[in-house]
Amino acid sequence: AAVMAGEALSRVPDVQIDGDGVFKYVLVRVRGAGAPAKDVVRGHGWAEYHADLFERTAEELAPHGLSCECLGGGRVSHRPEERKIHVYGYSVGFGRADHAVTTEKLKAAYPDYEITWADEGY
Repeated sequence: AAVMAGEALSRVPDVQIDGDGVFKYVLVRVRGAGAPAKDVVRGHGWAEYHADLFERTAEELAPHGLSCECLGGGRVSHRPEERKIHVYGYSVGFGRADHAVTTEKLKAAYPDYEITWADEGY
């Protein structure tokens, strides 16, 4: 089971965010049975609340035997024409995500971008 969970976990993208705009994001810890956990970033403009992002992520992962826990949230400003992403703010429901962790994940996914973060702002 741990091997299958590990394989399922390895197929979960570290980062899924919208290609443009300002939107909410959540930092989610994903776990498989007996497998190590990994943190993933999900951010989309369709989400009215951070919980919407978390619930959709949990629903997508459950059939693969993966569970998740929301570590917090914030906002992302993605400006592809300038190759810039800025992470800031917090989630009222989940609290502030560790933006430093989120920023590292984004740098891996967008190596040619300037990626910054700040604790202030909503």
